[in-house]
Amino acid sequence: MTLPPVSALTLEQKASLTSGGNAWHFQDVPEHGIPGFMMTDGPHGLRKMRDGETLMDVSDSVPATCFPPAAGLASTWNPALIQSVGAAIGEEAIQEKVAVVLGPGINIKRHPFGGRNF
Repeated sequence: MTLPPVSALTLEQKASLTSGGNAWHFQDVPEHGIPGFMMTDGPHGLRKMRDGETLMDVSDSVPATCFPPAAGLASTWNPALIQSVGAAIGEEAIQEKVAVVLGPGINIKRHPFGGRNF
């Protein structure tokens, strides 16, 4: 897929690319052949909703591998293992036509009283 240069897009088209088309897709710009790329959640592997629109109904997820959490993988001190997990997640994403996996939750501040802190 060859995408157009940014200069070919209007200001409105550029701005549209900064917001979502729906819960799991980027905006598309069909007149330039830019599809609404899909993203999914899942810090421990791919978590894609079966219909692609549902926000968080994990009971309707497509089957995928659940890998150990990033903290567990990091504690192995095994970069080759971690790279192979990343490659496996990437392969599952390709098979499911997913462009972006929102994970693995790196650099999120956490607090025992507040969970995630942004």
